[in-house]
Amino acid sequence: MTSIWWIRRDLRLTDNPTLHSALRLGDVIPVFILDPAFASQSPRRQSFLYEGLSSLNKNLQSRGSYLVIRAGKPVDVFCQLIQETNSTTIFAEEDYTPYARKRDALVASQLPLQLIHGQIVHHPEFVKKADGKPYTIYTPYSKVWKSLLQDIKLIPAPKYLNTPAGIKSEAIPSFESNPLFPAGEVKALRQLTDFMSERIFAYAETRNRMDLDGTSALSPYLRFGMLGLRQAVSAAKQAWAKSESAGERSGAEIWLNELIWREFYIQILYHFPHVSKNAFNASLANIPWRNKESEFSAWKNGITGMPIVDAAMRQLKETGWMHNRARMIVASFLVKDLLIDWRWGEAWFMENLLDGDIAANNGGWQWTAGTGTDAAPYFRIFNPVLQSAKFDLNGDYIRKWVTELRGVNAKEIHAPWENKIKVTGYPDKPIVEHGIVKERTLKAYSISKENK
Repeated sequence: MTSIWWIRRDLRLTDNPTLHSALRLGDVIPVFILDPAFASQSPRRQSFLYEGLSSLNKNLQSRGSYLVIRAGKPVDVFCQLIQETNSTTIFAEEDYTPYARKRDALVASQLPLQLIHGQIVHHPEFVKKADGKPYTIYTPYSKVWKSLLQDIKLIPAPKYLNTPAGIKSEAIPSFESNPLFPAGEVKALRQLTDFMSERIFAYAETRNRMDLDGTSALSPYLRFGMLGLRQAVSAAKQAWAKSESAGERSGAEIWLNELIWREFYIQILYHFPHVSKNAFNASLANIPWRNKESEFSAWKNGITGMPIVDAAMRQLKETGWMHNRARMIVASFLVKDLLIDWRWGEAWFMENLLDGDIAANNGGWQWTAGTGTDAAPYFRIFNPVLQSAKFDLNGDYIRKWVTELRGVNAKEIHAPWENKIKVTGYPDKPIVEHGIVKERTLKAYSISKENK
């Protein structure tokens, strides 16, 4: 029998339960659909996806198969493809976003679609409270998540796939490679191996340092399933097992916790889909934002006059990636200092991030804004200067991205205006004075809580 492997966010051959399920039936047709619903997605992320498809196609060809590309609405494409190939079943990895669930329900109502669990370790319906309700606080969720974790047996990549010859395919759209993040499973596995060999053991000490290469930088690969979350969790558990000190074990444990955060936000979106457009905390759904366009533009372009914020925003614009600590700092600055709607920042991140994922991105923004589930208290406002001095000790991160400030010394670079340092081409002072915004922000949040 012939079945279809509908590739969505699982661009890999290793540990792919969906592909494995399809192989059990016999011949497999790997299919990727250029869905018009995603035509307006970030060009940068599309390019990363297309390069990943090109890499996947090469892997398939080395195993006697090939990738079939079709454009159109999934239902229409599969009706035609099943007619052409006499395929009996469509296998696809279950996805949990509102659009994915609606799309898959439509396909399943008309065609033989089988959804296979594989995007995450625990299904959103699997980790729940005793009363059957979903968790909305991370710590108890993570404890239950860990208690339910069993040994993960990774499925090796198949050595051969038999795909019927001559199936019509469109060309993979053109793409531009990102030199910092070459797409594909091979690169993802190499990156994971590199991180596991050393950096994970120092992760507890280095993960917040923006001036160091202390993170895994695997998020773009996890986003598209070039690396599976099961593979990452398995690697974290192995690193913990071979740790030689409490510090090393802490590094592995903290990285595992970061992976669990991804699943936490996926299950939040699954159980509470309204968070994709509105505040989870209804009492903070009507904050009277200032939403000043000129300040939003300065934030987007890294010219706010706050060095650490500008460095992070320029890194995002140039590379499509940003350090997680930096994400929290710039989000807090936009929402709490400038009093601009968190959804504006969320949309800008989705437009620019290679790892832009609706669940993780929304969860992160609502956490910082204080409007989410397990959120930072709404009255907590990051001090960007203190954050900068603590996590970019000598200003190396700032100098790398804000070239105008390369001549400023380590002591003064975090807040040059305090010492009346003026640099040609860079703002003399921040567009807002951090010391006076707290009262304004707390008032705005209080108005929403009073009018809930």
